[in-house]
Amino acid sequence: MTRLALAPAFALAFTLAPALAQEAVQPEKTFALDPKPAVTGTTYMVAAAHPLAVEAGEAVLAGGGTAADALVAVQLALNLVEPQSSGIGGGAFLLYWDAATRRLTSLDGREKAPAAATPDYWLGEDGKPVGWWDAVIGGRSVGVPGTLKLLEEAHDRWGRRNWAGLVRPIAEMAGRGFGISPRLEASIAGATARGLGDFPAARAYFLTPDGTARKAGTTLRNPAFAATLRSVAARKSAALHHGPLAGEIVAAVRTEKNPGILTLADLASYEVIERAPVCAPYRGYEVCGMGPPSSGALTVGQILMLLEHFDMAAYAPGSGREAEGRHLLAEAMKRAYADRGLYMADSDFVRMPGGLLDPAYMTLRAQGIDRSSAGGKATPGNPPWREAALWSPDTDPDRPGTSHIVVRDAYGNAASMTTTIETGFGSRVMVGGFLLNNELTDFSRAPEADGRPIANRVQAGKRPRSSMAPTIVMKDGKPMLLIGSPGGSRIIAYVAQSLVAILDWNMPLADALALPHTVNRNGEKTDVEEGAEALAAGLEALGHEVTIRNLNSGLHAIRIDGRTLTGAADPRREGVAMGR
Repeated sequence: MTRLALAPAFALAFTLAPALAQEAVQPEKTFALDPKPAVTGTTYMVAAAHPLAVEAGEAVLAGGGTAADALVAVQLALNLVEPQSSGIGGGAFLLYWDAATRRLTSLDGREKAPAAATPDYWLGEDGKPVGWWDAVIGGRSVGVPGTLKLLEEAHDRWGRRNWAGLVRPIAEMAGRGFGISPRLEASIAGATARGLGDFPAARAYFLTPDGTARKAGTTLRNPAFAATLRSVAARKSAALHHGPLAGEIVAAVRTEKNPGILTLADLASYEVIERAPVCAPYRGYEVCGMGPPSSGALTVGQILMLLEHFDMAAYAPGSGREAEGRHLLAEAMKRAYADRGLYMADSDFVRMPGGLLDPAYMTLRAQGIDRSSAGGKATPGNPPWREAALWSPDTDPDRPGTSHIVVRDAYGNAASMTTTIETGFGSRVMVGGFLLNNELTDFSRAPEADGRPIANRVQAGKRPRSSMAPTIVMKDGKPMLLIGSPGGSRIIAYVAQSLVAILDWNMPLADALALPHTVNRNGEKTDVEEGAEALAAGLEALGHEVTIRNLNSGLHAIRIDGRTLTGAADPRREGVAMGR
């Protein structure tokens, strides 16, 4: 068995960005990079955001479980040990490759708006959108959760192990407790300044009696979550969507600070939706991901199809021309994010334009990229079919409070799942030992602009647009790469750059994930990760206005090369890969 050795306290520490504007889009900041060599195996592999969660998944795989079985254990463990990022109070998107049927499926477990929600949901008494932090804190931001239903659906379709046998070990872990990591301590401290202590259950669990964050190394026990998981072991998702726990969720949402409108009927009626994967061609590969309400696959696909018009291999790190390649990446990102802002939303409510990945359309868009000079902000394009006159752009960014899991089992099945409660610690409302999401703030808070509706406005039963980009790259009809990341709307850029590093620059997996980020979400400035100042200078020479910024991704990936499995975890966080 190949395991990644862990330094004391995972060799990581994290703190929050000091500027409030930065906090709004990035709840945690990389304190130090922890180099992590890739892990290899020939039987199975799993990578996720916390060693204890990965160990739980690895134990399932070692016992003959499938990738779907492992997802149940990893996600529930993450809910316990990385509660700020994901859990059964949130939502998720899953791509799953079933080796027996040779079929790729995508499942939508995204949160949705309550049935009573209307487009003016986020307007204040003055008729203007409320402030973002005013919206986040409390029950009004809570959407109907879908993660547990998604896990149950995946297990019903592709699992081999007994459901209760997957859940009970995590319930036992919750009862005996786990050691708080430096990252969790810092995340708690930052959230304390943003209302975490205003909610009794969250205050009692995360804070000491004097109101400060519990310290790294302290054993944190969660008997309430243990009880919830015992009920989940017996009743599966019905434990959350029906019965006493459902009543507790509704009561908390409707009575705690900034109350919401969630009902028992909203919880009871939630369903996971199977959607067709969205695949984009790229240099002989098929890069597949989640379609709307996620903008991830479409936007990553657009970036790559734009870059296919350029010899990206010539711009690899060490070529002396890397800045030129990053320039092309930034210009492709601008155009893709522009289309994302105008067109993309829940396709069950918004008629999506056809042809967003049409090769002729992508060729036309690529012709507007100047190889030697940065342009300004991009305007949305004109895909073969559109209703642009009906829509106004939505520029609200997604906020990162997310995690990513990749699994490949001994049977050849593969899973790539991105899971979230949105902002770190979600709404701060805590029930049954877990946090509830604040996903309704992923809708545009303004329902219209310039007299035109915004595609991603709030509507009853609608699922908010997401940037989550769980990805499976196919080659010759089977998976060769599983990848994804947290990071709010920057997820798209993190995944796209990593794909270029792996597919064009032939970088080893761990090196590709550790590569400094370049991001442009169609803004006036291009973000370059701290520590890559030389790269920033090269971009400035090409006309980019650059901001040096902490860019805290959490990439996890598995590469499949014949019988060899290679797993890697982002050095910016505490995740690991394990396999055999």
